[in-house]
Amino acid sequence: MAKGVYVLILGLDDDRDITVGKRRRYRFRKGWYAYVGSALSGLERRLRRHLSNTKSRHWNIDYLLEGTSIRNIIYAESGERKECDVAQRLSQRLAVVEGFGCSDCRCCSHLFFCSERQMLENTTIAAFMHLCLVPTDCNNMPTG
Repeated sequence: MAKGVYVLILGLDDDRDITVGKRRRYRFRKGWYAYVGSALSGLERRLRRHLSNTKSRHWNIDYLLEGTSIRNIIYAESGERKECDVAQRLSQRLAVVEGFGCSDCRCCSHLFFCSERQMLENTTIAAFMHLCLVPTDCNNMPTG
C-alpha cells in the first residue's frame, strides 16, 4: 500500500463563511486553495475518503470540502512524513489560511490561497520537486 504526501487543489466559486468544528469560523474568499496532507497508512484510501461525499467530519478539511470542490490532486509517494515540509515551502509563496489543518504540528497552516489555479498548481509542483518528491498530477478531474 503506497504511502505519501498529497495536495488537494480546491475551487471556491464565491466568498463563504465556513465553521470548522464547534468553535472556529473562517472567511474564505472566492478562488483556489491548496490543502496539504499525508497518508502514511495508505495514500489511495485517504484520497478516496476525501473524494467521498459520505463521510463523517473528522479533520478541518472535511468541513471545507462541504463548501468547495476538489479540482485536482497532486501527490507523491514517500515513506517519510513530508506534509510539513511541503506546507513550509508553500507558505513562502502563497497566502496562508492561518491555523488550518495543523493542530498536530508547528506549522502556521496546511491550507493556502491563490487567486490563480495555474500558479497554485505550479507552486505546489515546484515545492514537491524542491523536496526531491516526484509529483503526480491528477489533472483529469472536472474543472466545472
